[in-house]
Order: sequence, then structure tokens, then C-alpha cells
Amino acid sequence: MDDMKLERVKNAIMSGNCGRAIQEMEVFLQAWPEPQTQQRLNDLKEDYGKLVDYWMTGGKDPQRDAIYQQLLQLIYVLYANVEHYHRLKASPYLYSLYTKVRKERQDWKLTSIRQELEGFVSDVALLELEPEQRRRQRSETVYKEHQKLMNLLFEYVLTSRQWTTNTGQQFLEMLTAPTIDSMDQQLLVSAITLSLLNQFDMAKMNVLMEVYRLSQDEAVRQRALIGWVLTMDERMETIYPEQGEKVRQLVASKETCRELTELQIQLMFCLNAEKDTSTIHDEILPELMKGNNMKLTKLGLMELEDDPMEDILTPGASEQRLERMAASYDRMMEMMKQGSDIFFGGFAQMKRYPFFYDISNWLVPFYIEHPDIQQSVNRIKENRFIQHVMSTNQFCNSDRYSFIIAFDQVMNQLPESMQQMLKRGEAGLDEAEDGNGENGTALKEQRAYLMDMYRFFRLFPHRAEMTNPFDMSDPQHTRWQFFSRDVFKGTPLEACKHDVVRMMRKYHYKEMAQQVLDTFPEDMRDMEYYMWQEDYYKAIDLEPDNEQALAGVARLQFGEGWYDSAASTYERLMQLYPAKRRYMLNRAICLVNLGEYEEALKLLFQLNYEEPDNVNVTRALAWALTCSGKLERAEKLYDELFEREEGTAEDYHNYGCCLWLQGRVKLAAQAFRTYAMKGELDDAPLFTREEAWLKERGITETDIKLMEAERL
Repeated sequence: MDDMKLERVKNAIMSGNCGRAIQEMEVFLQAWPEPQTQQRLNDLKEDYGKLVDYWMTGGKDPQRDAIYQQLLQLIYVLYANVEHYHRLKASPYLYSLYTKVRKERQDWKLTSIRQELEGFVSDVALLELEPEQRRRQRSETVYKEHQKLMNLLFEYVLTSRQWTTNTGQQFLEMLTAPTIDSMDQQLLVSAITLSLLNQFDMAKMNVLMEVYRLSQDEAVRQRALIGWVLTMDERMETIYPEQGEKVRQLVASKETCRELTELQIQLMFCLNAEKDTSTIHDEILPELMKGNNMKLTKLGLMELEDDPMEDILTPGASEQRLERMAASYDRMMEMMKQGSDIFFGGFAQMKRYPFFYDISNWLVPFYIEHPDIQQSVNRIKENRFIQHVMSTNQFCNSDRYSFIIAFDQVMNQLPESMQQMLKRGEAGLDEAEDGNGENGTALKEQRAYLMDMYRFFRLFPHRAEMTNPFDMSDPQHTRWQFFSRDVFKGTPLEACKHDVVRMMRKYHYKEMAQQVLDTFPEDMRDMEYYMWQEDYYKAIDLEPDNEQALAGVARLQFGEGWYDSAASTYERLMQLYPAKRRYMLNRAICLVNLGEYEEALKLLFQLNYEEPDNVNVTRALAWALTCSGKLERAEKLYDELFEREEGTAEDYHNYGCCLWLQGRVKLAAQAFRTYAMKGELDDAPLFTREEAWLKERGITETDIKLMEAERL
């Protein structure tokens, strides 16, 4: 009941009704007394009353709209802080973080935090001046203390209330300062993003937008970009119209439009991770394991001995196996090159290590000095294979940490020969080039961070207590499918919508593509747009001889039963594309449906002569012969189809008609029974469209009823 009262406050605010929101908040505080909140509400109510009193006098105030907007924002902040507290109380995990960080550290002044962050950078620089032994010990201490600070700071920001403008400004300065480590800035951007996902905060949103605009660090910029895109909330436009204004200012840049386009496509690849995992597990890995001469046992991977008889009994078998393995590997590399998350399934089980007990470790950038992996690093740090893997761009940060820990645990289970090969660095992973040139760095940062985010929201044990931007249960997909948002209408980003729709349709996200298509302005509705919309008549208006458009019109005409029009359209296609014989076949079928059998047979005999193995031509010719009364010739063609085991349910139906018209009722009944079984008709009638056709050829109503009964 109290949740409903708080929801009434929210509804009043979202509708822009400040007075109603104040009234509803008073009702809520009667049930949940909070002295500090009540005092702020009283102050707000007093200011609102002054505004109303002056308005009642009929006085003109040029600042009235601005003052009203400020009051609306103030009541939102009040509501958001109350809602934030109640949400934390309802989440055991988040509330434990909230209380823990505020107990472990009392001083959360941002001036102190900044000094500590800058001090860490200085401490790391000074390590180079220390002797080797002293440097190692000092380094462990410095990184351990700093990691503890960053974990607490991450949890503090995640569970923070609404920020003031001053707080936001201080965070902005920290996140763009060259004196603070990039990895710290990246992690803080992630904390702000998670906080924003749970509760909109214009001050935090402004920080992300400004960090994206001002930062000189690409990794920080890309995290900020993803942050403001996934947390943007158009419902807040009534309260914070500046959100939309800032977005429109950002997308005035061609670079921003390009990066947003790449981001939309990469988000789609993220959501395809489960399907990609199935493809790799079911189709690619089996071939790789076959060709690798390895077997997975309880003791680990075992190397199998070569079969000396294989090449004698099956010449060339080993070469063929290697070719299949290479093809499977190339297929996987091509998936990765295009942006697929090919490692998700493989690393999913590796997120149960104690390393991932701390929420910040799911999104922390990878650095080899991280205190929580030092035991593993110390045991395998001389391994050249590990050095190579960690220097590549193939893994996201989360998977790098998983790989280090997992490799340390399984290293001793590998065959001795493989251990030595890995230590020498004789094995490695090929780098998949994405071919994006100067844009490659930004795209790689995008991909890696989105993979980190996706793993967090799919695998983190307490993920249900946070808003998931990848949630596919939302029919509008308003967070991850952002190209259809109203805020982008009329902006330069609209010019990129064609690229996004092409990719969505290519990967079968047609529903999402349609949402974007619905936002196309009139001046962007070109030939491609009308083809996507299957509005073939409009497409023909633009390009009268376009093959795909004409074929689309013909299909529509045929589907509606307009066989005369469809025949004319297919005739036009035959003239324009004489080499494509399928248009002749389709025209012939239209003529059969029109009863113009002799004209249809001319086309079908020609096609049958040119393409004797085309079963579609054979079945069309057989039916045309049946319709024209040439039943014995038709029967021979049906026999050919069935001998080749290429007969469909429809073929058996047509064959039954052919036999029936010859008076061979028993054989016809057998054909119709096969048709009913293959077509899974159950109790559906055998004859619908053909009933009138049969009666014209002497089959009576009683005959039809008897045949219906004989099918059982």
C-alpha cells in the first residue's frame, strides 16, 4: 500500500504536476515519517505556495516557468531519495553495501578522495626509484590499499543518493583530470552507470555526458558513452528538458553519430551471445577437438597417439581432418572479427571464483598488479603464452581475470609437452583484425566494455537487484535499442539509421528493425526503405524496373488471387531478366490458375526441355497436364517424382485428382490418404479450392463425400 502511495508521487511528478506531487508526498510521509524529508518538503511547499499566491493575483512573472521547473526538479530529488532508501531496504545485498562502506570509512569528502587518487599515481611513479626487493614489497602494499579504496568508492557511488550540482562538478573534474589514473576513472564511470540504471539522477547523467565530451582517454570516453546511452530516460524530459538538449548537442558531431552507430550494432552482438555460444559449442568446437588429437578426461586434457593405420585404411584422412579444423577455426575468427562475443560461453563458468565476490571486480579494467590475482600471477608470470594472451585485444577485462585464475589452476593438469610449449610461448591466439583503422581503438574499447557489462548482468549473483539494460522481456527494448528514441528525431544521427536497420535485419532482429523504420522521416523513405517495409508498389513508383520490387508485387498479386495481374508482372520480369527462368515458371502457374492451360503448357514444355531435373517444373507440368485432361502423360510425371522420392503432400493430392479423373478410384483414395498424412490434415477437408474444379470434370457432391470418408 505504501509503495502505491510512493508510486502516486512519481506519477504526479512525471506528469509535471508539482502541486499534486507535493500533496501526494505529504500523504506518503504520514505513513513513513522522516523528519529531514518532512522539513525539506515544508520548505518546498512554502516556495510553491508563494508562486501560487502571486499567480493568483494575476501578476506577470517572466521567471514563473523557470521557477516552476526548479520546484518540479526539487520535488523529484526529494522523491528519488526516498525511493532510493526504500529500494535499498528491500534489497539485502545493496543495503549491506550501503551500510558497509559508510561504516568502514567516515570521510567521503571528494577533496579527500581526489587527493588519495592522485596520491596513488605519485606512489606508483615513485616505485621505479626503489630497489628491486623493496619495490616488490612496496608495490604489493600500494596496490592492495588502493584496490580496497576503489572497491569502497565503487560501492559508495553505486549506493549514493541524488547528487547536487557541486558534487557532480567535483566528480567531473576527477574523471577528466590527467593526474588521476585512467583505470580509476573507468571504474568510477561504471559505478555511476549502475547507480543511474537503478535511479535517474540528472547530475550523474550530466557527468557521463561531459566526461564523454571532454575526456582525452578513449577507454574512459567509451565507458561514458555507453553509460549515458543505456541510462538515458526520455520519460524524464518533462522534469529535465536539458537532458534532451544535451543529447542533441552531442549528436551534432559526426564522430558521435559514428560511435553511436557502432554502439547500436555492438549491443546487438551482445544480445546474440547466447546464440553464438550454441553455434561454437555445437558446430565449431567438435571439429576443433577432432582435429586436435586431444581428449578431455577427469585428469585433464590427454594427448592421443596417432593411429598408424589411419592413412593406410583412409588415405588423406589426416589432411582432411586438419582442413576441417582450420575451416572451423577460421569461422570462429570471422565471427570475432565481425563483433560476436565468442568467449561468453567458455568463460561463463569461470565467474564463480572468489575474485568476483566484490562487485567492482566485474567491471574493473584489467591490470596485472591487481591484488586479488597476485597468487596466480606469481606462479605463471614467466609463462610466455600468458604474456602473449594478456597483450592481445581478444578478451574483455572480466575474461582476462578469469583466464589468469583458471590457467593457474589447470596448468599442472596439461600434458607435459603442452606445458613446455606454452612456457616457451610456441602456442598463441591469432589476433583478429577488425579492419577499422583509426576507429579501431574506440571500437575495441566499446566491445570489451559491453562484454564486461553483459557478463555482469547475466552472471552476477545479485543481478536481479539491479536494473538490467539488456533485459529482453521489455517489448520496446528502450534501453539497448536506442536508435528509435524520439530524442534523436531530426538530428544528424538519423542519417545512420539505414546502416543499423541493415545489420538488424541481417541478424534477424526484424522486430527491432521495424521500430527503427517506424521513425524514418519522409525525406529518408527511399527505395531501400520501401523494400524493407514490403511496400512494393511505392518501390516501383521510384524504380519501375527494379527486379526485387516487381517480384514482390507479383507475390502479393498471386497471394491475393489476382492471377491475371500476377501473370502480367511475371511477363514483365521475363522480358527484363530472360536468364532467370523462375519467372517463366511462375507465369505458367498463374496461367494454369486462370485456366489458360495450352498457353501454360507451351512455357512448361520449354522449361522441362531446358531443365529436365527441375522438380518444380516437373510438378507444375504434371498439374497443368492434369487440368488440361492429358491424364496419362501427367501420371507418368507423377511416377517420376515419386521414384526420385521428391513428392510433396501437394503432389499426392494432385496425383489423386489425376487418378480419380481416370476412374481409378481405389488408387486415388490411397493417394489422398498419403496426402492427408503428409499434410497432417487431421479432420480438415481434403478439397477446398478444388471442389468446383472437380465438379466441372464430372465429380459429384456424393463422390466427394465418399472420398472424404475413405481417407480414414
